[in-house]
Amino acid sequence: MTVLLTGFEPFGGSGTNPSWEAVSLVAARRDDVVAVELPCAFDASLPALRAAIERHRPEVVVCVGQAGGRADVTPERVAINLVDARIPDNAGAQPVDVPVVEGGPAAYFTSLPVKAAVAAIRAADVPGSVSHTAGTYVCNQVFYGLMHLLATDFPGLRGGFVHVPSSPDQVADGEPSLPVEQSATALNAVVDTVLSVREDLTVSAGTLN
Repeated sequence: MTVLLTGFEPFGGSGTNPSWEAVSLVAARRDDVVAVELPCAFDASLPALRAAIERHRPEVVVCVGQAGGRADVTPERVAINLVDARIPDNAGAQPVDVPVVEGGPAAYFTSLPVKAAVAAIRAADVPGSVSHTAGTYVCNQVFYGLMHLLATDFPGLRGGFVHVPSSPDQVADGEPSLPVEQSATALNAVVDTVLSVREDLTVSAGTLN
């Protein structure tokens, strides 16, 4: 089976993006993973994602983004049909209160076993928790757009989204961060989980937050 991992280019003035750095590390170590860097731009992200799916024909897609302010690696449970950009994207666009897909459902749930993934992340000695919000920036747009593609154009393909923390070099002392190597370890555990687990754990998500 092939797993497509995507990460984002740097944005917001940063010279790096730990999502792409971590995804690249995982792909370099596994023959069953391909990595693709997505632009952090509303108009370009979803066409790039579709092109990657069409090119690589994976069985599973895991999109990865950076979540500043978080200390855990957080598999996302739900994407909402809303873009409300706090800052401009890399192309200078800053849409506010617009849908990701006009006329699309209000939300999509991931088709990946997020609770099992969190358990695997923690078993790898990396902090992890379930997240119930992917925000309203390009990460959420890609997550929602991915799930819409799977619902409409790629039946049978499974997918979801994971946020990783900022890397230590991006933040001031004392602010939440995680070394890229640990984020890669967590993503490797996520890949193992999505390839082997179809039915998620039945524990309360509150125990994994």
